[in-house]
Amino acid sequence: MDIITTLIQVTIPLGIINVWLLRRSRPTAYRGGAASNLKEEFRAYGLPEWAYYTVGFFKLSAAAMLLVGFLIPALVLPGAALMAALMLGAVVMHAKVSDPAIRYLPALIMLVLSALLIVLQ
Repeated sequence: MDIITTLIQVTIPLGIINVWLLRRSRPTAYRGGAASNLKEEFRAYGLPEWAYYTVGFFKLSAAAMLLVGFLIPALVLPGAALMAALMLGAVVMHAKVSDPAIRYLPALIMLVLSALLIVLQ
């Protein structure tokens, strides 16, 4: 495993843990619409409350797969693919509410990193 792959495989989960566990209730410059927390962001996109929990489950699961992938390499590809799909959805949701590009830049970066991890596998 090369250093680039390792860095990407660590960066993605740390970013997800930061957003979904540490900062989910805090406002950031990247929240969609006029949301001040993650649940409000999902409402701003017009999504039902169950979507918040479902997306959170899958994002944290994909992040865990990437971390566990250091021990079980077969988990990296499905974890990266799931994350890429979720991040594509995040970019689409930001576009749906006409957010400025800066608001969906983190999701776009995670999408690119996930795609790169897929290619590097």
